[in-house]
Amino acid sequence: MGLVQAVVGSVGGVLADQWKDFYTVPAGLPATAALFAAVPQGTNAGRGSNTKGSTNIITNGSKIVVPEGYGLLLMQDGAITGFAAEAGGYEWRSDDLNSKSIFAGDGLVSSLIKQSWERFKFGGQPGGQQLAFFVSLKELPDNRFGTQSEIYWDDGFLNTQVGAVTRGSYTLKITDPILFVKNFVPAKYLQPGQVFDFTDIDNAAASQLFNEVVGSLAPAFSIYTNDPAKGNRITKLQQDSIGFAKSLSAAVEHAYQWSSDRGLAIVKTAIISIEYDANTKELLKTVQRADALAGSRGNSNLQASVAAGMQAAGENNGAAGLVGIGMAGGMLGGLGGLQQPVAPAAPAADDPLVKLKKAKEMLDLGLITQADYDAAKAKALGL
Repeated sequence: MGLVQAVVGSVGGVLADQWKDFYTVPAGLPATAALFAAVPQGTNAGRGSNTKGSTNIITNGSKIVVPEGYGLLLMQDGAITGFAAEAGGYEWRSDDLNSKSIFAGDGLVSSLIKQSWERFKFGGQPGGQQLAFFVSLKELPDNRFGTQSEIYWDDGFLNTQVGAVTRGSYTLKITDPILFVKNFVPAKYLQPGQVFDFTDIDNAAASQLFNEVVGSLAPAFSIYTNDPAKGNRITKLQQDSIGFAKSLSAAVEHAYQWSSDRGLAIVKTAIISIEYDANTKELLKTVQRADALAGSRGNSNLQASVAAGMQAAGENNGAAGLVGIGMAGGMLGGLGGLQQPVAPAAPAADDPLVKLKKAKEMLDLGLITQADYDAAKAKALGL
């Protein structure tokens, strides 16, 4: 009893031509749909072997098409009785000894599915009627996250606690459909016509995932920024969607066991914005200045700064200011062989010898008289 693999890789026209009716994925599904019932796709001139056809019910002789990117779950009274993750056509047979209950293939989910199947497989004889559901095995986009106030974490590079308000989105992947359905999906979605969508605002289970992601953001930032392989830089977060997704997935798994208990994983992230708090912004400015002063460019900037400082000191404080700069230059001498310019010491403006020298020069040029010179001399010498 179970599924018979009819045509591997055939997902439409061939089966429609050969069989009276068959079931497949409904049309018009949103890209974020994760779980939904299989629907019948019409009849074909009375041909086929379906002996007990019923709407939204899979019965003996029914045909099911599994498109690429989806897994098929057969259920009886709430228990999973069959699964197929290989794209193609299948026939449900309750009396065929060669039929199987599971087709996991050799893809990404195969090992997980086989483990879960052995753990949860239906132990008794399935009834004559089976409900069929499809589970998306694709990346499910547009799952949003965001914080209303700052979250804080310890940053290894800045060596302090930093804070930010952030928002973005992530893609989810169902890695184990059996775990996902048995342990997470509410019973209301295991009915024909229902669609489990992670982005549905009325989906309480999806809202719980949102809250858990928000609660894991601070640990995820800490994991990422304290990883030496990432350069310990929070500024790289927005450039590394896969790297941060791994950190976020690790934080979520540690706190809520998404993968081991629910068969879910975060694959990629897109951080739309990060608004750091005031203290973190100042720290980042300091880091930027330090980066700008690194290497040969930094040596040029430092030389220009020292030269400007010496000029200002010479203008404002005379020789005393330049002596101070000279001492500072000695302390900075080890910075990359920085060469400090040397300026001659300026004479003090009120030195008597300087005043007499200027007065003598003015007398020689005829700008003052001998009497003027004698008076300046007497004043300078305090006579």
